Amino acid sequence: MAEERPPAIWFAEQRPRKPRLSRERIARAAVAVLDADGASGLSMRRLAARLDVSAMSLYEYVGSKEDVLDLAVDEAFAGVELDGIDGVPWREALAQQLVRARDVMKQHPWLPALMSTRPLLGPNSLALSERFYAVLTAVGLEGHRLTAVIGALTYYVQGWAATENFWRAVHRDPAREAQLRRWTQQHLESRREDYPTLAQHADVVGTDDFDASFELGLATILDGVEAQLPDAGTA
Repeated sequence: MAEERPPAIWFAEQRPRKPRLSRERIARAAVAVLDADGASGLSMRRLAARLDVSAMSLYEYVGSKEDVLDLAVDEAFAGVELDGIDGVPWREALAQQLVRARDVMKQHPWLPALMSTRPLLGPNSLALSERFYAVLTAVGLEGHRLTAVIGALTYYVQGWAATENFWRAVHRDPAREAQLRRWTQQHLESRREDYPTLAQHADVVGTDDFDASFELGLATILDGVEAQLPDAGTA
């Protein structure tokens, strides 16, 4: 009976490196292909060509394209620096890590979608998760509430980055984007009788600063997290 293949590359034993190839080289090359062509553009043949090796030689290190995607996701997460986070208040520590994670997801637009489908078990991913859990457990969160807070913060950043990436990919001309926002605002205003709340409060023109909006949304979520702490108001 053939030996069952591990469900993810992180469960498989890493083979000794050869002079021309390693998991690390494969991961870096995969990130480059994904940045250039997206997930649909990644193939074992294209990856092998970038590495200047045969496609068959890749299979000495990975079992499938899914393994390559796992390596690439973890390689991308190496860009989320944790320097300067230790020793700062919990809110600042979380905000710094999440802002840096968003920056990495903007650099690699394919990353938010793959985060939803791949097991985040590589060393870089686990280091980020460990730091996140450590900050929140240190202020008293645990169990299902801890899991819910981790999910709320992670999905906020992941969803924001995915939406921002798609928007920026379509709306590349700032002048045309500004015009679209003005027309949208005027459209709502002209229908004030049907949509009075939107006409009054939906500030489409004034919400074009993605950075400021992201940080305000993150601060709002952290306010909610703080309210869940055992010693709310004193942590």
